[in-house]
Amino acid sequence: MTHQSNSTSGTRVTGYACIRQYLKTLDGSPGVYRMLDAESRVLYVGKARNLRARVSNYTRPGHSARIERMIRETASMMFLTTRTETEALLLEQNLIKQLKPKYNVLLRDDKSFPNILVAKDHPFPQIKKHRGAKKEKGAYFGPFASAGAVNRTLNQLQKAFLLRNCSDSMFDSRTRPCLLYQIKRCSGPCVGMISQADYAESVRDAERFLSGRSTRIQEELAAQMQEASDAMEFERAAALRDRIRALTQVQTAQGINPRGVTEADVIGLHMDSGQACVQVFFIRANQNWGNRDFYPRVGPDVSPAEAMEAFLGQFYDSKDPPRQLILSDGIENADLMQQALSEKAGRKVEIVVPQRGEKLELVSGALRNAREALARRMSESATQAKLLRGLAEAFDLDAPPQRIEVYDNSHIQGTNAVGAMIVAGPEGFMKNAYRKFNIRGDDLTPGDDFGMMKEVLTRRFTRLLKEDPDRDKGLWPDLLLIDGGAGQVSAVHEIMQAHGVEDIPMVGVAKGVDRDHGKEEFHRIGQRPFALKRNDPVLYFIQRLRDEAHRFAIGTHRAKRAKAVGATPLDEIPGVGAARKRALLAHFGSAKAVSRANLADLKAVDGISAGLAQKVYDFFHDKG
Repeated sequence: MTHQSNSTSGTRVTGYACIRQYLKTLDGSPGVYRMLDAESRVLYVGKARNLRARVSNYTRPGHSARIERMIRETASMMFLTTRTETEALLLEQNLIKQLKPKYNVLLRDDKSFPNILVAKDHPFPQIKKHRGAKKEKGAYFGPFASAGAVNRTLNQLQKAFLLRNCSDSMFDSRTRPCLLYQIKRCSGPCVGMISQADYAESVRDAERFLSGRSTRIQEELAAQMQEASDAMEFERAAALRDRIRALTQVQTAQGINPRGVTEADVIGLHMDSGQACVQVFFIRANQNWGNRDFYPRVGPDVSPAEAMEAFLGQFYDSKDPPRQLILSDGIENADLMQQALSEKAGRKVEIVVPQRGEKLELVSGALRNAREALARRMSESATQAKLLRGLAEAFDLDAPPQRIEVYDNSHIQGTNAVGAMIVAGPEGFMKNAYRKFNIRGDDLTPGDDFGMMKEVLTRRFTRLLKEDPDRDKGLWPDLLLIDGGAGQVSAVHEIMQAHGVEDIPMVGVAKGVDRDHGKEEFHRIGQRPFALKRNDPVLYFIQRLRDEAHRFAIGTHRAKRAKAVGATPLDEIPGVGAARKRALLAHFGSAKAVSRANLADLKAVDGISAGLAQKVYDFFHDKG
């Protein structure tokens, strides 16, 4: 790696002159380059088949406005050579995700997708939704675009195949069939209502359906229904009819069921006014398993080919690619991308830009969805901008706020107390910026909302002053909204003064008369409380902000309370994680029984090594 200083006679060289200085040290190797500004912040990450040729290109004029700006700001460069061009492509996209450079196309939403798991670690396999690493033993089917898409499919699969979705511990504790058996959504294996062989046959049918062999299953079920009807087994015939209906419903709900495409992601890109929307449809087993929209950060001079290539590189950096990618727009380095994704998947991945036929119809559908989704988003952004202008007017702000922070607390008689902060801006709620605060104050009186707010704000501003002292990273709020009246506002004002933060507007939102929605009063330091008109859109906007903060605070509090309810002394033993805790509790029945167990019994537990058994024994017996 090379990172050269480029100062000459004490004067730092920037722009074209800076880039030219690096040419004499570069050769024609493939690799990745970084452009940095005077503060050593990464402006851009790029890849090159030939580093010298690529960097040489930046020394000649004729670039777009965005690239010209980037060149002007460049004060130094870093280089990393790679053995192959494919390696350079993978490294480039990985660095873009890590560093989030100012001038790169950036995919901002990178959540994992859920799968359906048919767990195989039990004589009667469970069917369930699964997200994350595929560590459990079983057959995985997916990805599905959303939890909703998985739940709809699971719902119909339960009707069709009557597979259980209860946990193993629930299964083992049943003595009577549960409600799902009564409403014909489970075959009741927990209490012997179905043999292991018949249940295994249902599991096989479900797996065949999820693998795309649905037509054959439906034909077999139709034949069985006819046989049952001929034998006058009308109850069995009706049950088989319900299963066929349920399977048909799954396919109908999916909408698109291409015959000629077995496994593919269909990706449509629409760009307008410097913004982009990418729609991804997941086609697996000739079925549509849902679609998801993404809004990568682009600029007005980014080409569709550049945007599409950046999306593919970053999207599949942490996901397994399917056998085929069907794209609305071609990319410049299709051969490299295809090779990189094939190496990652361990099998051939094909990239296609269709010109006719069923694949073109699929990509046209994705494009239509992308166009409509971007139009909706741009319309919502315009509405949001109008509301932010209204908020600035209502609270006498200098300009519409770009970052609003809203705070709320939640507790029950002071127990499991948490503080919550939500953030909103021009693009709506910024959920990746939400923060929760476990209230630590040992000296707080239970239910002391003032004390809780003081702790939350003190921790927030202490962190801000440490992480962004110059206020140039966009982490500081333009407006604080506090749940409370004059007392809360006064307490928060004191905290802000103590931290030397007196230039951030802060407003308390009090419930008002009869704690009624629409009668909220707004409190500011040194000013009389006031209210907005009941039908004012800005009032509804503030209510939405406060309700979101309340929702987040309550959810955080419930999660903390649930964790506290399930807490045991086992949580404090180093090396005992969730799986080993479950094994110990399943074997002994309770934490108290674990604490009384002798060493030999502890060693007998599945998954507990002799060393860990000794640790557990010592934890409970060597406390003196």
